[in-house]
Amino acid sequence: MGDILRGRDMSTVTPKGELQTLLIPKEIQTIIEGDPNKPANFKTFTRLEALHVRNGRVIGKRIIYNKKFTTAGRDFLIDAFQNLVELELMRFHDSGTGVVAESNADTALGTPAGPARVSGTQVENGSNTYRTVATIAYTATLAITEHGIFSASAAGTLLDRTVFTAINVVSGDSIQFTFDISDSAAA
Repeated sequence: MGDILRGRDMSTVTPKGELQTLLIPKEIQTIIEGDPNKPANFKTFTRLEALHVRNGRVIGKRIIYNKKFTTAGRDFLIDAFQNLVELELMRFHDSGTGVVAESNADTALGTPAGPARVSGTQVENGSNTYRTVATIAYTATLAITEHGIFSASAAGTLLDRTVFTAINVVSGDSIQFTFDISDSAAA
């Protein structure tokens, strides 16, 4: 799965895990938040992509770079190196309406929006990038402003919390979230 470009078909995963193709119309503007450039001494890099889907069509695209790994998420990674927890559990996507800035001390979303968390598919996107993709379907009108990656479908450890400009959804809309973590070896 490469980056999604305007006007190109991309295979995506529906909430039921079935593959489907989404066409991103050329008129859809990509909104980019955060700094897409890695500083020279920056080893770990995160990227969240949100595709807003209504009636089977992509109506918005958002890319957010380098938000917050949490202290609890860092500790989970350290525990995984000791085989105390399973790293592949970090695949549960959740979204919310909280607007308070990210903090390393976060352990949950500010205001989870529901419905339940969705288990994302996991792939290695290139030799140095972990990717998890999930689609969350909404049953109410909401201003979605945050996303998190968790280790469980309920409770669990929050790895990363990302706050962004609102994506306004109505009942029947969905957002396909693609979360990437890249790491480069020091030279």
